[in-house]
Amino acid sequence: MGIATARVRISNLADPARSFEDEFIVDTGAVVSFAPTAKLESIGVAPTRSERLRLADGSIVTRPVGDVFFEIEGKRTAAPVIFADPSDATLLGAVTLEALALGVDPVSRKLHPVTLLAVGVRRT
Repeated sequence: MGIATARVRISNLADPARSFEDEFIVDTGAVVSFAPTAKLESIGVAPTRSERLRLADGSIVTRPVGDVFFEIEGKRTAAPVIFADPSDATLLGAVTLEALALGVDPVSRKLHPVTLLAVGVRRT
């Protein structure tokens, strides 16, 4: 559910100086992040694969996917991004949020740092 927005800088992995900023809907119900295709292409990001996705309305689509740097409030990480069609929303999904160690406060509707959960099995 998109309950917040965030100003996000997207950068080309090979040339981080090539970047753009945009307002993203923070959608913790979305697994992956979506950015406008034209903006990704304008900074030289090319798709590396395509993935089938189920949209919120239940429809199945195939979209190109690439990898970029996401930066929010000084935190930066590499993560996959879906090349969005003009009709798609610009979304910040759970994979990117977790990679940045950020969560959403549902009351303030703001992003905040979270402690990542690492669960493992201890061998004896």
